[in-house]
Parts: sequence; structure tokens; C-alpha cells
Amino acid sequence: MNYSSLYENKKRGTFDFPIELYYVDNASARYQMPLHWHLEYELILIMKGSFELSLDGKTFLLEKGDCAWIGDGVIHGGIPNECIYECVVFDLGTLLNDTPVCRENASEFLADENGNTGIFRRGSKEAELADKIFEAMETEQKGYEWITVGLMWQLMGAIISFERKPVSVYKNRDKVLRLKNVLIYIRDNYENCVSLNELAGVAGMAPRYFCRAFSDMTGKTPIEYLNFYRIEQAGEKLVRTDSSVTEIALDCGFNDMSYFSKTFSKYKGVSPSVYRSKQPFEY
Repeated sequence: MNYSSLYENKKRGTFDFPIELYYVDNASARYQMPLHWHLEYELILIMKGSFELSLDGKTFLLEKGDCAWIGDGVIHGGIPNECIYECVVFDLGTLLNDTPVCRENASEFLADENGNTGIFRRGSKEAELADKIFEAMETEQKGYEWITVGLMWQLMGAIISFERKPVSVYKNRDKVLRLKNVLIYIRDNYENCVSLNELAGVAGMAPRYFCRAFSDMTGKTPIEYLNFYRIEQAGEKLVRTDSSVTEIALDCGFNDMSYFSKTFSKYKGVSPSVYRSKQPFEY
């Protein structure tokens, strides 16, 4: 999945079938999931290992068989641990458009502030339906589009009828929006010299308060996250371009090659050159 843009506006699937499937394992260049959000909904299923999922600053540990339903606009990202996971990203509004059945419930579902964001554990009805959705999209047998949409309706019905407390995400939406602005700024300026005071100014917060708020949401200091994001970009460039390691380091905001190599190894476990040699080239 392309997580290189914090806010994703990619068109999913086709006009008639606005759903797209992604398979991610530790051989994927984008194995880590930097914080991002999009206007579509997302369904994540853990196939193997565990995944530390962040939803608007709250962290949840997902294990094999668990799934997460993520509403539009929710900031999410995660750290996989020996993990294989699949994601379905879909335009729910388009799916429900001009659907006469359950129109009122559909409108209510779409109007939910957090998109009915929730975590569903292995063995739950919701997790079982999610598994069937992924199976249908993986096999792509004749009629799989109908099966997928039908299962999606069942899943939404289960989510609405399930008596549970909603996922506890940030109540201070203003704070989330301020931090979204910072994440956008990092996305657009990671290749340049970026200071802590600069990021705090984007958030409209005093540096000390900004650092605490940012760490609460991401689990990293602002500068740590900036370097993490830069390394994710460098990892993509290493497998998507034939630029030299030095060129990529400079393009990603690192002027010191020694520091770049050290930081890259910290996040990826290997040097940039070794990482490139082990990854299949992606166009």
C-alpha cells in the first residue's frame, strides 16, 4: 500500500467497484505504516504475527485473526511485528450511493464522527465477515464483486448492531486537526531542513506543549517522527529508482551520509545498500 502521502487521495478500484485490496509482508518496501488518513474507509486483517495500530493517538495491539474497521478521516498508522496483514480500502459513500435499501441507516452510518471505527477480535462475527471479504477479493472468482459488496453490507450491519463502546480516540478534535497540519507539513517538506520550532509553529502550539501532544499521538518525538518518515521515503526510493544512495539521502533531507546510514539501519535493520539488494525493484 502506498503510504508515502500522509493524506491519500488515490482513486480506489473502479467507478463501479470502488474497493482495492493490498497485501503487505516484511518483503514489502512499505512494510511499516506511517501515520496517514484518507476520505475512504479501511479494513485491516492480521494474517500472521502482531500489529501495533495507532488510531488518532490511541494504540491497540492486533494479533492474528483480529481486524480493524477505520473510518474516514481517522489518523492511523502502525508497527508490524513479524506480521503479514491485508488491507481493503474503499469509497463507502460511492458504494452506498443510490442504494434504496437501508438508506436511513446508511446515512446514519456515514454521519458517525469516527466512521464507527472499531477493533474486532478473532472469532467475532465482524472478524469472520472481514476474513470472508478478503478471501473473496483474493480469489476473484466469477461474481466476487457481488459477494464482496454483500459481505460489506453484512459487516456494516454487524457493526451497527454490535453493542460496544466506540474506540476511544481523541475527544479534542481541534488538537487532532492541528497535528494533521504538522503531518502534512512533514510530508511536503521532509526533504528540507525542518526545525522543532518550525513544526510547533505549524501546530500553533508552544514547543514544549507541542512535543508532548505529538508524542502522545505518534509515540515519537517530532524529530524522531520526521526522521522515521524520511527513512520510509528513502526506502521507497531505493526500490523504485536507480538513484545512488547518496542522491537518495540528500533528496530525503540527510546531509550527513554517516548519520543517514545509522538512522536507516536503526529503522530498517540493515544498511541502505543491503536493503536495496534484498528488495525486488518496483516500478
